[in-house]
Amino acid sequence: MTEPSIPAEDSPIEETGKTEAGVYEANQFKLMMRRFKKHRAAYWCGHIVLLLYIICLSCNFIAPYDPSEIHEDWVSTPPQALHFGKVEGYTLPRLYLHPYDLQVHPVTLRRVYKVDHETRVPLRFFVKGREWKWLGIIPTTRHLFGVDEEAGETCFLLGTGGLGQDGFSRILYGGRISLLLGLTGVSITFLLGIMLGGVSGYYGGILDLGIQRIVEVLQSVPKIPIWLAMAAAIPKSWTSLQVYFAMTLILACIGWTGLCRVVRGKMLSLREEDYARAASLAGATESRIIFVHLVPNFMSHIVASLSLAVPGMILAETSLSFLGLGLRPPIVSWGVLLQEATVDSIVNQPWLLLPALAVILTVLSMNFMGDGLRDAADPYAD
Repeated sequence: MTEPSIPAEDSPIEETGKTEAGVYEANQFKLMMRRFKKHRAAYWCGHIVLLLYIICLSCNFIAPYDPSEIHEDWVSTPPQALHFGKVEGYTLPRLYLHPYDLQVHPVTLRRVYKVDHETRVPLRFFVKGREWKWLGIIPTTRHLFGVDEEAGETCFLLGTGGLGQDGFSRILYGGRISLLLGLTGVSITFLLGIMLGGVSGYYGGILDLGIQRIVEVLQSVPKIPIWLAMAAAIPKSWTSLQVYFAMTLILACIGWTGLCRVVRGKMLSLREEDYARAASLAGATESRIIFVHLVPNFMSHIVASLSLAVPGMILAETSLSFLGLGLRPPIVSWGVLLQEATVDSIVNQPWLLLPALAVILTVLSMNFMGDGLRDAADPYAD
């Protein structure tokens, strides 16, 4: 009589058991992340969003020039293309650029930039440049890449604007403002929506009635007139930093109403659950019941809603700044940069539309990521 075979340590049966045990023992966050990774488009778009934030927040190190630095001799310069190959004076091949020769058209007297294909300008890494502070504390002059400016070499990867500012540096600095403004506005929206929605749904009564009437009034008024009115109320004498915080508050004070409604509805359905009553009988305070026992049960839905709200904040800031009612120079944002992209300038300088591509890439990536988080919010769904 043959003896029953004993499964090996790495047998498929045992691996399946471990996988099932891991699913049943995992917490809500791990289950949500596991389901989110299965959404390939959302997963990779999440990496793109993270990379955009890292690059834009490191703009002091990555950008070769200061965004407000004016190059009088290089106004409205086309982008300089990168090449890879042999450079005189170097043994190994490396990245290089072809410089421009500035000429004046004999008839129109307009500036004409012609590429000097005979000269190769090597791209240097970790070069010394303008001084900046790492983490706002440690002063340094190192930058990721650049050229020998003392020799008259230039590195305008995305061209220059009408005053000679480097387009690549301005897009990075503008991205830092636009991305941080969206993230800061959503953070304030999160606090207002959670606090007011939680209080409204848990207590009910007159307090709920008053908060919901305010929400209905704000939602019934079109957003664009409110944005225009509040943005126009910002004094012209305010500094750039004051205007930045004012724009953040304007966007946050209008965007919290939707989240407040969601939190109120969830709170109304969860406050009668057994675990909420048990926490109350155990002596837990009302604030602890709301923010420790009830809110974490639908935090995944809140995360998904907020991830979809960030691109809305970015688009709102870009639209207001483009209309001249939001951020103003010397602050550099994507909306401020798009102000320069007028019809006349686009015909002769199409590279001024590159900030629009940055906005499109950011908004699309965040929308795909938000869709994935929304699907992963219920990890037990089929």
